[in-house]
Amino acid sequence: MIGKIFKWIVALLLIGFIALFVWGYAPELSVEELKADYANGESEFVGLGGGLTVHLRDEGPKDAPAIILLHGSNASLHTWDGWTDRLKDTYRIIRFDQAGHGLTGPHPKDCYTIDCYVDVVDRVAANRGLTRFILGGNSMGGGISYAYARTHPEKLAGLILVDASGAPQTKKADLPIGFKIARTPGINRLTQIITPRSIIETSLTQSVSNKAVVTPANVDLYWKMLRREGNRRATGLRFAEYAKRKAYTPLKASPIPALILWGADDKLIAASDAKWFAAQFPNSQTKIYKDIGHLPMEETPEKSAADVKAWAGSVISPARP
Repeated sequence: MIGKIFKWIVALLLIGFIALFVWGYAPELSVEELKADYANGESEFVGLGGGLTVHLRDEGPKDAPAIILLHGSNASLHTWDGWTDRLKDTYRIIRFDQAGHGLTGPHPKDCYTIDCYVDVVDRVAANRGLTRFILGGNSMGGGISYAYARTHPEKLAGLILVDASGAPQTKKADLPIGFKIARTPGINRLTQIITPRSIIETSLTQSVSNKAVVTPANVDLYWKMLRREGNRRATGLRFAEYAKRKAYTPLKASPIPALILWGADDKLIAASDAKWFAAQFPNSQTKIYKDIGHLPMEETPEKSAADVKAWAGSVISPARP
């Protein structure tokens, strides 16, 4: 009797796994296949040394003040499309797919510590010939921007933090389902081959308040970029590194001008976290967007880009049209 029950359990588990595989199997996509859809005439593939080549776009007047923008976790440089379209007339906008993301793909040394991400930003700046620039980022990219401000303050003319990570949590995060899976040991290994599009759509829906962002094309972008060869494995390694991070000691009155932007409805990183950053940058402005979630640059690109343009003009002289 016990033997039969055991066999039934094994059979049911096998059937369940097969059903899961059929439902969610998503093979990796080659870089060349993705380039056809997501690279354009502005795309550059820049070697930064040590085997790392990043997908980068450098738009706007080359003699204009430069703004480097860093996307968040499991996003890509495309998250800044709205800002780039509205800012590149007067600013040089540089954005790139960070290691383990987009068309850049995995770091050749599997280095996903905050220090490694800061180092890549510094190498991108050097590659573009920049010694002083504005740096901005969303979520993970905001956390990297803040870390860069701590280590290379002399290079920053300004800092833009958009729903940035790195502050002590004032409210418990309500993570999207995709993030929860990525942080669950064992199950997260399955995501390297099983990544249903519906999970990506649900995660994006849970991250934003302006649901107009959740278009089929945008869901496809997030889903396909995650499936770039090696990116899902890199995601697991990155989340493991994130879990080991140490809390920052706050800076004391940094002179760097800062613009802090936040969605009031952000469930991943509460808008109340903005105060922690503002306290460290006396020369800062904070703007909270009503009815906006974790991605203000996508959810309200016109308003947020206008705020950036107004602030940046007070920090550094823009290029003349």
